Amino acid sequence: MIRRCSRPVAVAIGLLGAAIAGACGVGDRGQPAREQPAGAPARPLTTERASRPSRPRIVVLGDSLTAGVGLPVTGSYPSLLQERLDGGGYEFEVVNAGVSGDTSAGGLSRLDWSLDGDVRILIVALGGNDGLRGLPPDEMKRNLGEIIRRARERDVAVLLAGMESLTNMGPDYQRRFHDVFPALAREYQVSLLPFLLEGVAGRADLNQSDGIHPTAEGARVIAGHVWRVLEPMARAASR
Repeated sequence: MIRRCSRPVAVAIGLLGAAIAGACGVGDRGQPAREQPAGAPARPLTTERASRPSRPRIVVLGDSLTAGVGLPVTGSYPSLLQERLDGGGYEFEVVNAGVSGDTSAGGLSRLDWSLDGDVRILIVALGGNDGLRGLPPDEMKRNLGEIIRRARERDVAVLLAGMESLTNMGPDYQRRFHDVFPALAREYQVSLLPFLLEGVAGRADLNQSDGIHPTAEGARVIAGHVWRVLEPMARAASR
């Protein structure tokens, strides 16, 4: 359903920028990204209006790309997924659990809180900052595997979004990093989107003026990629 992407230099450049933004907490036009108070847990943002009754949830666990740095709340790709779900008649509430600078370890540390409520599907979009910091791919694999395992224990379906590492980390690191995502998808039998930023990374026309975060149009491209994997999962979870 989702074609596997190659790993051109532009992809690595785009990923580097996205990871730098997440690690440094900088948003569009050099403005600081919104941060939580020190020691406070990051609070996921629901894309639902407060007046709507509670619905089963789809949680998107990610970093600044998921948080939608530099975009209005309604412009982030999780919000665009909510629009597609509503338009298709699916009764789900999308929760944006994106935190700038988050690594796979950070996502794991806040997983239980993020899965609070009637969560049916978890989208895992982490790993970019692990690659930027040169963290061991085996460590990232353990963290992501534990996220998937805990979600599955709760009968939550998982969509794993792949990332790519930096070219300057060398071919061996690139290969080991890349292989983590399909290996986890096979091991845990979960749905895989090979590369979250396919067709967006490295393209000036789809990124903001900082050359880092997707524009509104770039976010729509990302939402389209995710939707092709998410829609059949939502249909199955609605039965």
